[in-house]
Amino acid sequence: MGTKSLEKIVGKHALFAGLGNGFLELVSGCAKNVRFAAGDYLIREGDDAAEIYLIREGRVTLEISAPGHGRMAFQSVGPDGVIGLSWLVPPYRWTYDARAQEDVRAISLDATCLRGKCDANPVLGYEVMKRFMPTLVERIHNTRLQMLDVYGTRG
Repeated sequence: MGTKSLEKIVGKHALFAGLGNGFLELVSGCAKNVRFAAGDYLIREGDDAAEIYLIREGRVTLEISAPGHGRMAFQSVGPDGVIGLSWLVPPYRWTYDARAQEDVRAISLDATCLRGKCDANPVLGYEVMKRFMPTLVERIHNTRLQMLDVYGTRG
Protein backbone atom coordinates (compact mmCIF):
# COMPACT_ATOMS: atom_id res chain seq x y z
CA MET A 1 0.00 0.00 0.00
CA GLY A 2 1.41 3.38 -0.98
CA THR A 3 2.05 6.31 1.33
CA LYS A 4 -0.75 8.33 -0.27
CA SER A 5 -3.24 5.50 0.42
CA LEU A 6 -2.10 5.35 4.04
CA GLU A 7 -2.45 9.14 4.33
CA LYS A 8 -6.09 8.82 3.23
CA ILE A 9 -6.80 6.05 5.73
CA VAL A 10 -5.01 7.82 8.61
CA GLY A 11 -6.79 11.07 7.73
CA LYS A 12 -10.19 9.35 7.91
CA HIS A 13 -9.54 7.92 11.38
CA ALA A 14 -11.25 9.94 14.14
CA LEU A 15 -7.94 10.60 15.90
CA PHE A 16 -6.41 12.40 12.93
CA ALA A 17 -9.49 13.73 11.11
CA GLY A 18 -8.92 17.36 10.14
CA LEU A 19 -5.15 17.16 10.51
CA GLY A 20 -3.45 19.20 7.78
CA ASN A 21 -1.99 17.39 4.76
CA GLY A 22 1.62 18.17 5.72
CA PHE A 23 1.11 16.67 9.18
CA LEU A 24 -0.79 13.69 7.73
CA GLU A 25 2.17 13.00 5.46
CA LEU A 26 4.54 13.05 8.45
CA VAL A 27 2.33 10.77 10.58
CA SER A 28 1.65 8.38 7.69
CA GLY A 29 5.38 7.98 7.17
CA CYS A 30 5.31 5.96 10.43
CA ALA A 31 2.28 3.84 9.39
CA LYS A 32 1.56 0.38 8.04
CA ASN A 33 -1.53 -1.80 7.67
CA VAL A 34 -1.90 -4.70 10.13
CA ARG A 35 -4.42 -7.47 10.89
CA PHE A 36 -5.11 -9.55 13.98
CA ALA A 37 -7.23 -12.69 14.28
CA ALA A 38 -9.78 -13.05 17.08
CA GLY A 39 -7.92 -13.94 20.29
CA ASP A 40 -4.59 -12.45 19.18
CA TYR A 41 -2.87 -9.97 21.48
CA LEU A 42 -2.02 -6.59 20.01
CA ILE A 43 -0.03 -5.63 23.09
CA ARG A 44 1.08 -7.32 26.33
CA GLU A 45 1.58 -5.65 29.68
CA GLY A 46 5.27 -4.98 30.37
CA ASP A 47 6.40 -5.13 26.72
CA ASP A 48 7.92 -2.16 24.90
CA ALA A 49 5.29 0.35 23.79
CA ALA A 50 6.56 0.25 20.22
CA GLU A 51 3.35 0.79 18.26
CA ILE A 52 0.07 2.67 18.34
CA TYR A 53 -2.95 1.03 16.69
CA LEU A 54 -5.69 2.97 14.94
CA ILE A 55 -8.58 0.50 14.81
CA ARG A 56 -10.35 0.37 11.46
CA GLU A 57 -12.51 -2.76 11.85
CA GLY A 58 -13.24 -5.16 14.70
CA ARG A 59 -13.15 -4.86 18.48
CA VAL A 60 -10.31 -5.06 20.99
CA THR A 61 -10.63 -5.66 24.73
CA LEU A 62 -8.29 -3.84 27.11
CA GLU A 63 -7.42 -5.94 30.16
CA ILE A 64 -5.55 -5.34 33.40
CA SER A 65 -4.41 -7.66 36.13
CA ALA A 66 -6.26 -7.09 39.41
CA PRO A 67 -4.76 -8.73 42.50
CA GLY A 68 -7.18 -11.32 43.80
CA HIS A 69 -9.41 -10.91 40.76
CA GLY A 70 -7.27 -12.15 37.86
CA ARG A 71 -7.62 -10.62 34.40
CA MET A 72 -10.24 -7.93 34.15
CA ALA A 73 -11.54 -6.17 31.05
CA PHE A 74 -11.85 -2.44 31.60
CA GLN A 75 -12.76 -1.25 28.11
CA SER A 76 -13.65 -2.41 24.63
CA VAL A 77 -12.37 -0.42 21.67
CA GLY A 78 -13.91 -0.54 18.21
CA PRO A 79 -13.58 1.23 14.87
CA ASP A 80 -12.07 4.72 15.11
CA GLY A 81 -10.61 3.82 18.51
CA VAL A 82 -6.96 3.85 19.55
CA ILE A 83 -4.91 1.15 21.23
CA GLY A 84 -1.66 2.16 22.85
CA LEU A 85 -1.12 5.25 24.95
CA SER A 86 2.01 4.22 26.84
CA TRP A 87 4.17 5.30 23.91
CA LEU A 88 3.73 8.86 25.21
CA VAL A 89 5.52 8.49 28.55
CA PRO A 90 8.90 6.98 29.47
CA PRO A 91 9.79 4.19 30.05
CA TYR A 92 7.48 3.41 27.08
CA ARG A 93 6.09 0.11 28.42
CA TRP A 94 2.57 -1.24 28.05
CA THR A 95 0.56 -1.08 31.27
CA TYR A 96 -2.24 -3.39 30.10
CA ASP A 97 -3.02 -6.12 27.57
CA ALA A 98 -5.08 -5.60 24.43
CA ARG A 99 -6.69 -8.64 22.79
CA ALA A 100 -8.73 -8.86 19.58
CA GLN A 101 -12.32 -9.91 20.35
CA GLU A 102 -12.87 -10.53 16.64
CA ASP A 103 -10.80 -10.11 13.51
CA VAL A 104 -9.23 -6.65 13.56
CA ARG A 105 -7.87 -4.42 10.81
CA ALA A 106 -5.78 -1.49 11.97
CA ILE A 107 -3.12 1.00 11.07
CA SER A 108 0.02 0.56 13.15
CA LEU A 109 2.10 3.65 13.85
CA ASP A 110 5.73 3.11 14.83
CA ALA A 111 5.95 4.90 18.18
CA THR A 112 9.67 5.72 17.96
CA CYS A 113 9.14 7.19 14.50
CA LEU A 114 6.17 9.29 15.64
CA ARG A 115 7.95 10.50 18.80
CA GLY A 116 10.93 11.53 16.68
CA LYS A 117 8.76 13.50 14.28
CA CYS A 118 6.91 15.16 17.17
CA ASP A 119 10.23 16.09 18.84
CA ALA A 120 11.54 17.52 15.56
CA ASN A 121 8.33 19.46 14.89
CA PRO A 122 6.82 20.86 18.12
CA VAL A 123 3.70 22.06 16.29
CA LEU A 124 3.03 18.50 15.13
CA GLY A 125 3.83 17.26 18.65
CA TYR A 126 1.27 19.61 20.15
CA GLU A 127 -1.36 18.54 17.60
CA VAL A 128 -0.70 14.87 18.30
CA MET A 129 -0.80 15.42 22.08
CA LYS A 130 -4.12 17.29 21.86
CA ARG A 131 -5.56 14.36 19.92
CA PHE A 132 -4.34 11.66 22.31
CA MET A 133 -5.26 13.40 25.59
CA PRO A 134 -9.05 12.83 25.40
CA THR A 135 -8.45 9.09 24.91
CA LEU A 136 -6.01 9.04 27.82
CA VAL A 137 -8.49 10.80 30.11
CA GLU A 138 -11.28 8.44 29.04
CA ARG A 139 -9.11 5.38 29.82
CA ILE A 140 -8.25 6.73 33.26
CA HIS A 141 -11.93 7.39 33.95
CA ASN A 142 -13.01 3.92 32.79
CA THR A 143 -10.29 2.24 34.84
CA ARG A 144 -11.36 4.21 37.91
CA LEU A 145 -14.99 3.16 37.45
CA GLN A 146 -13.94 -0.47 37.02
CA MET A 147 -11.92 -0.30 40.23
CA LEU A 148 -14.90 1.13 42.10
CA ASP A 149 -16.99 -1.81 40.87
CA VAL A 150 -14.35 -4.38 41.87
CA TYR A 151 -13.89 -3.02 45.36
CA GLY A 152 -17.62 -2.52 45.90
CA THR A 153 -17.52 1.19 46.61
CA ARG A 154 -19.97 2.25 43.93
CA GLY A 155 -23.56 2.22 44.97
